[in-house]
Amino acid sequence: MSEERNDPELQLVAAARAGDRDAFAKLLEIHYDRIHGLAWQLTGTRADADDIAQDVCCALVEKIHAFRGGAKFSTWLCAITFNACRDFRRKRRSFWSFSEKLTVLAGLSKAPDGRDMYDAIWVQSAISRLKPALRDTAVLVAGQQLSHAEAAEVLGIAEATVSWRMHEVRRLISAAAGSD
Repeated sequence: MSEERNDPELQLVAAARAGDRDAFAKLLEIHYDRIHGLAWQLTGTRADADDIAQDVCCALVEKIHAFRGGAKFSTWLCAITFNACRDFRRKRRSFWSFSEKLTVLAGLSKAPDGRDMYDAIWVQSAISRLKPALRDTAVLVAGQQLSHAEAAEVLGIAEATVSWRMHEVRRLISAAAGSD
């Protein structure tokens, strides 16, 4: 309890959990840029980040009651945003897969021949070319500047795995830079 009295953010969280709308609004004001930024880094588009940030803010009304203080509020919020992005990608992948198959079956488009994927790889940044697990780890550690322990908590993996992944990210990016 004494920690809560000394930490203004924990005081805001406690007030928001108790139904204080002003405290909740202040928490959103403090953390919105981080929510949006993480969503943008994970999805790659501002429009998707806008949608995800809005969804996270709306969901936070219900989820804030689940915050127990076991982690920093910002880390807990990153985990919620990360999961929202993962769900968004999963839904989009499922929808696009279905719609692509449907348009090919209906004769509205040709089956993909691989050239579009090749062009897309050239457009993407070095981070976006990483495997999803490495990309997600890099976004949390380098982009959101979470500690390895905090990123491990968000990803649900061991801290040593985060360290290994970041080593791999550095190795792969260095190798890609050397080949350019």
